[in-house]
Amino acid sequence: MNPLFQISMNGAQGADQNAVVLKIIAMLTILALAPSLLIMLTSFVRIVIVLSFLRQAIGTQVLPPNQLIVGLALFLTAFIMAPVWKTLNKDALGPYLDNKITQTEALGLAEGAIRQFMFKQTRDKDLGLFVKLAKLETPQKRADVPTYLLIPAFMISELKTAFQIGFMIYIPFLVLDMVVASILMAMGMMMLPPVVISLPFKLILFVLVDGWQLIIGSLVRSFG
Repeated sequence: MNPLFQISMNGAQGADQNAVVLKIIAMLTILALAPSLLIMLTSFVRIVIVLSFLRQAIGTQVLPPNQLIVGLALFLTAFIMAPVWKTLNKDALGPYLDNKITQTEALGLAEGAIRQFMFKQTRDKDLGLFVKLAKLETPQKRADVPTYLLIPAFMISELKTAFQIGFMIYIPFLVLDMVVASILMAMGMMMLPPVVISLPFKLILFVLVDGWQLIIGSLVRSFG
């Protein structure tokens, strides 16, 4: 006989059993949205975009592969978000599992810790944009800012920061490409693509300056 898993509210004895079923449905919904939450509410967006810019600036189209970039971005996200996870575990998850606080209180404490991280990375200009779009009065304090406004403001702030870092990464590699192209034109070798010649020089330059340490260190420090 094949096992059967079924969630039903038929025959529930009172509101308590119905509440348990609703909690299970809510947890399943949260698990389904977990990948999106990881992208929207953490440092993942900035990291993966900067690493993608780095790959394009160097000129290696498929190296490092996408799986490696995403994996590195995930581990760096876990490293950067570790203080937030510790706060969540200490103030929200731990007390909730010990039955010291209710589920609603735990969710509120968890939301507060994540909001604090997002506020540190969100520009006031971006936050003001969504306040105007929502036609709300200017909040007097951070607690007055709704989370549904903070999340998109945080995301566009992360995108702007990632593109700024990507621009700074592109500059030295672009200069090297221009130098190689100028030398090839001076030598009359206009049929030879400059990228073919500049790629080995960009790789050795990146290795000599310990590029991975510089990029990763700058990324982590950019979160303060």
